[in-house]
Amino acid sequence: MKSLSASASSTGFSRLFACAFATLVTLSGCGGGGGNPNIGASTPVASDPGTGTATPTPPITTPTPPVVTPDPIPSDYISYQNLCAAPRTGVDAEGFAFPDRQGTLQDEMKFLRGWSDATYLWYNEIPATVRMADYTNTLDYFAALKTPALTASGKAKDRFHFTYTTAEWDALTNASQDTGYGLTWSVNSATAPRTWIAAIVEPGSPAAAAGIQRGDLLTAVDGIDFINTSDKAQVKLLNDGLSPDTAGERHTLTIRRGDNTMDVALTSAVVTTTPVKNVKTIDTPTGKVGYLSFEDHNAVSELQLVNAFTTLKSQGVTDLVLDMRYNGGGLLYIASELAYMIAGPNTSGKTFERAIYNDKTAPDAPILFRSTAYGFSAPRNLALPYLGLKRVTVLTTSDTCSASEAVINGLRGVDVEVDLIGGTTCGKPYGFRPMDNCGTTYFTIQFQGANAKGFGDFADGFAPTCAVSDDMAHALGDPAEGMLAAALSYRATNACPASTTARARGVPMHLARPQLKEIAIYPPRTR
Repeated sequence: MKSLSASASSTGFSRLFACAFATLVTLSGCGGGGGNPNIGASTPVASDPGTGTATPTPPITTPTPPVVTPDPIPSDYISYQNLCAAPRTGVDAEGFAFPDRQGTLQDEMKFLRGWSDATYLWYNEIPATVRMADYTNTLDYFAALKTPALTASGKAKDRFHFTYTTAEWDALTNASQDTGYGLTWSVNSATAPRTWIAAIVEPGSPAAAAGIQRGDLLTAVDGIDFINTSDKAQVKLLNDGLSPDTAGERHTLTIRRGDNTMDVALTSAVVTTTPVKNVKTIDTPTGKVGYLSFEDHNAVSELQLVNAFTTLKSQGVTDLVLDMRYNGGGLLYIASELAYMIAGPNTSGKTFERAIYNDKTAPDAPILFRSTAYGFSAPRNLALPYLGLKRVTVLTTSDTCSASEAVINGLRGVDVEVDLIGGTTCGKPYGFRPMDNCGTTYFTIQFQGANAKGFGDFADGFAPTCAVSDDMAHALGDPAEGMLAAALSYRATNACPASTTARARGVPMHLARPQLKEIAIYPPRTR
């Protein structure tokens, strides 16, 4: 986690922090200084020393801005694909030779410009002033190839435009791996004063082995005050300690647990995360309720979900609490499979999600509720287990994003009752198909998703049935944990409990998580 700002795949947030924590040391005064102290007063006059007479100050003229000639948009942008300024050699994660050929930086930019114009959802809002000649690298150039428009609330219309190195992307989405300690933080701010609380401790990770627990408050990194530090040099050291670049780095985190403070020595490692956790059956007076926490719609999760639902079905559960409070999204086919495993054959042949593209892109067939495994990690075409429910309870927060919201929206589109316990979801009805070129994987918004009823307008998120704060004092899956307890209570009474959490907080919290966790992703068109 290279910066103290926001994102998470248990460990998959290290590189994003490099940009985000830079905001901790932004200097004030940008855009200030200078100016005319007489603005708003009469035009001042200067005295002519030769004549003693007053001469009017010459009028101020505003120069005409230069005419900007936009770059031509390559219509044959595919011909520039894999033409690289620094071609890779060797093979990719699947053992195939890299397709790179010798090219130039401009070739890479031409590909990005043409690809964006062809596929970006808001291609006609890319500013004409974005010119290749003004950029010395593809990352900065790509960052400018998006709409500058704002929403009605003043937020950026496109908040989901980013890149990963292809090697990092492959490791995160295919192997569920990243370098770090196996910690996911719930955070209030990147700037001081900071409140960072351990939300997820990955089983078998360095953090778990060192005894860090959910609910621990971070107070220092390598002896530097984490809560209050704003010194630029110390901020860099905090980032280095929180987000190790390589395995084997040693750092010390100081944590507070209740009234006790302790130093925890950690050595970074390549951590494999487990997206499906805490699978259990809870006996209630009205039947067996299944529970599982699900944190990432990645390739690894497919087989884990199959195993989880097979177990729950064999134990005779008649209801389900699906904990997606920390699930930022991922592969839409995984979301489709999960929705089928909840609802069962009644969804057969029905639309799970339909992608709405720009006016240059031919529509796809809709994604149906998948009754067989796609083959990410489970055997391809394996018949999926299912519970056949008409009602499901989902635990949500503002970190419940994209593909997780698609599960909610898709089920509601076929009249499955979905009760939400927790907070309003993040509001990301958009998605994309990642594009690898010359060692960088690019993510640009290419579609908006809609369910079988045509609904896909949830940019403000889905509001909870019962508003419940995240309870950091209990482990996930503990029936006494605030959100799960409220879900079990609501299931029995159809009323929101008066007391919703053991530890409510007065400041908004969100996870430290990488951008890729917040967008719905289609698999390649070729499969």
